[in-house]
Amino acid sequence: MTSTADQRALIMGLVTGSALTLLATGCFYYLSPKDAPAAVEEPEYVEGVDGLIGNTPLMKIRSLSEATGCTILGKAEFMNPGGSSKDRVALNIIRSAEEAGILKPHKGSTVFEGTVGSTGISIAMIARAKGYKAWIVMPDDQAKEKYQLLEKLGATVEKVRPVSIIDKNQFVNRARERAGAFGEGESVGYFADQFENSANFDAHYKTTGPEIFSQTKGKIDALVLGAGTGGTLSGITCYLKPLVKNLKVFLADPLGSGLYNKVKYNTMYAPQEKEGTRRRHQVDTVVEGIGINRLTRNFDAGRQFVDDAFRVTDEEAIKMSRFLVREDGLFLGSSSAVNCVAAVRAARQLGPGHVVVTLLNDSGQRHLTKFWSDEYLAANKLDFPLGAKESVNDFVE
Repeated sequence: MTSTADQRALIMGLVTGSALTLLATGCFYYLSPKDAPAAVEEPEYVEGVDGLIGNTPLMKIRSLSEATGCTILGKAEFMNPGGSSKDRVALNIIRSAEEAGILKPHKGSTVFEGTVGSTGISIAMIARAKGYKAWIVMPDDQAKEKYQLLEKLGATVEKVRPVSIIDKNQFVNRARERAGAFGEGESVGYFADQFENSANFDAHYKTTGPEIFSQTKGKIDALVLGAGTGGTLSGITCYLKPLVKNLKVFLADPLGSGLYNKVKYNTMYAPQEKEGTRRRHQVDTVVEGIGINRLTRNFDAGRQFVDDAFRVTDEEAIKMSRFLVREDGLFLGSSSAVNCVAAVRAARQLGPGHVVVTLLNDSGQRHLTKFWSDEYLAANKLDFPLGAKESVNDFVE
């Protein structure tokens, strides 16, 4: 029979053992790292500035959607690192030249381009990041901040008078000439040729189009875009048309551009081309970045899929830009404003309940001294004040 003393000793042993076990467990927990992950994960980052390009958000433009009864969506291309949709094009042009063995980084090579601004800015940024120099030829009547930004990015900026494409001194022709005369040893001059280079089309066919399809889940009734080189319009259209049944594609064209008549009547003509009527060189509009009076290879690649076209006046574009700031806090450039005017027209044509997608190409920050300058607009008799309560239906015809 067990004595009382033995029972007490057994109880004390059990209590002491339990206490030591709890103490050891507590010490182990205290000394162990609290936030250690269950498994080692790779860090998440992108590779260089080119890794920031693309995958831009698709946003609902509330004011235009409410005014039309449709869902009008704008793809925020101004959120690319170079500030515009041209980042995609510049990256693919340079990458394609590298893959073809034409460009090799850090050999003193220079990328040449003739542009009204945005493509040049994107090329300057990406060339700098990838070990090249940039030489940008531009008409001398563009917004001043474009030249300034190019220079800050380290590009050589050559300004020329705006003249016809048949003139050897036209900005695209001059860039091609400069590229051909450049180079020694391993350094080469590469002409980006955004108007005719299929890498422009491919950039949007392979990235922008698929992004739009994924973001809308394929539920899109209309695509509305302006065209300059035509790569954006053709690339996105050629990707989406086979995937989206009954998709309507509308061209948004500013004054003085011949593309509207090319789509509508298969004739490259603009009334503003009539002798004695033009106020400015190039196309007769305050809008920069879209509108052209020749048929490029990139535009022609998707022209058969464009269903209709809208001509947008300067007044409509200017008032739309101010309206979007007032109603949505959206500060957009001139081509984006043209796109939005045309998106409203497309929504009206389709009727309430449809989904209309357009691109917000760039912000107003690189249009401060022209499209957003009250002084410039007034000097060119383009000062169209927006009423405090004016709706989109008051100024979009």
